[in-house]
Amino acid sequence: MEIRIGHSPDPDDAFLFYAMTQGKIPLSGWTVTHCMEGIEELNQRALRGELEMTAISLHAYPYCADRYLLLTTGASVGEGYGPIVVAKDSIRLEDLRNAPVAVPGRLTTAALLLQLAVGPVPMEILPFDRILEAVRDGKAAAGILIHEGQITYQRFGLKKILDLGEWWKEKTQLPVPLGVNVVRRDLGPERYRELASVFKQSLEYAFAHRPEALAYAQRYGRGLDSALTDRFVGMYVNRWSVDCRPDGAMAMQRLLDQAADSGLTPRKVQVEFVEG
Repeated sequence: MEIRIGHSPDPDDAFLFYAMTQGKIPLSGWTVTHCMEGIEELNQRALRGELEMTAISLHAYPYCADRYLLLTTGASVGEGYGPIVVAKDSIRLEDLRNAPVAVPGRLTTAALLLQLAVGPVPMEILPFDRILEAVRDGKAAAGILIHEGQITYQRFGLKKILDLGEWWKEKTQLPVPLGVNVVRRDLGPERYRELASVFKQSLEYAFAHRPEALAYAQRYGRGLDSALTDRFVGMYVNRWSVDCRPDGAMAMQRLLDQAADSGLTPRKVQVEFVEG
């Protein structure tokens, strides 16, 4: 059976999926096709139910919860840090309501957090790897950085205006849940549990063989050397990635509830995980 798995071309996802992509663990007889795309493209594919398993933004989950279940493994969670808002010059947060802010996708969790923190913001959708240049060149007043841009933005002469993970931590005392992995419900319990098990084995292999997994992940770290790759992967492949429960799952529910209460998502949904 062919299983199509979507993930982003960034170091933390590359680390998570290293063992699966490089034939380091058995795949239970499946043929796995990896679809590497930006997170907003993966969000849109999940809305259409195209991939059997995929990384998505937590923000996208209410739009596809009828098709997908969450995996307890592989979540990207920041404890006191997260996506950052940057600008060329100092700018007040309230000024962002009247200035174009470059965001890496309307359904990204970063875009959701910005609206919760600041209010309605005019957004310009750009690929995540073009936002640094857009802000530097004055094409956007500010931008939200995900992936490695969070630790390389100073090279572009930019200033940090707001850390959305820090804001969330101060507001809720919870870690900020950003990305999740989901599996399609129509695979059936036996298959999606097997897939969840293989994915967990992939993460365990990467932890046990960290140097080689990091060397692979560095291929996807634009401008990152080995030390920065290690630092960035460590930010988002952490204890929450092994099993997001209970606190990570609590944070997910809190964020989704607040988004629905604020009218930023269409409905309230309960986080629902594949159970082993």
